[in-house]
Amino acid sequence: MKKVLLIEDDLDLYQLLKYNLERSDFQFAGANTGKGAVELCSKERPDLILLDIMLPDSSGLEICARLRNHCVTAGTPIIFLTARASEADRVMGLELGANDYIVKPFSIRELIARVKVQLRPAEEIATTVLRSGMLELDRSRYRASYNGDPIRLTATEFRLLEFLMSRPGIVFNRGQLLSAVWGSDRSVIHRTVDVYILRLRKKLEAGPYHPQFINSVRGFGYSFNPENMSSANDDAACG
Repeated sequence: MKKVLLIEDDLDLYQLLKYNLERSDFQFAGANTGKGAVELCSKERPDLILLDIMLPDSSGLEICARLRNHCVTAGTPIIFLTARASEADRVMGLELGANDYIVKPFSIRELIARVKVQLRPAEEIATTVLRSGMLELDRSRYRASYNGDPIRLTATEFRLLEFLMSRPGIVFNRGQLLSAVWGSDRSVIHRTVDVYILRLRKKLEAGPYHPQFINSVRGFGYSFNPENMSSANDDAACG
């Protein structure tokens, strides 16, 4: 049973989400204040965090940044819940490390669906390890590493890298990437892809002007460099 942790100061909304998440077979934990939120998340070790941005005693944005820098919660999916609906707010939330951004008011069915989308990678079973040079993506354990050193990726970052890495040399436009990685979530904008590509490059590339793995195709989209691409299954087949 997956555990969802909610940080939300609106008591009515808190109880409504608690009821519906438990009804949807999620284990629930949470708090009505931002104070001690990072420590609570570290203790509970949830599979996903729902985080209100405008808390009375602290900022959800600051909490998100701290969660991303904490060894226990660095890769835990985070969904922002907020009344701030502008594109600038959405982009800022994604740049700080959130996996999704839900604007209030929202339907409970939509929220549950988005939670399930973020948890989907942990429920799928993959068998191959993708490699490109010293970069390795283990799809069975959802781990990424470079030269043996682990790379901390969010669930969405992992899905985006896996999609590109498993199709080397193919150029995908932003709409195709949104459809493949974010599914039918129509609230996600095209610039979201650029934000996540930038985040991946910061974690993978030596420098922004000399991409080794993810290439930009001006006026169209992105592709994964096919050079030195191999997989664990191919290696085994070659004996």
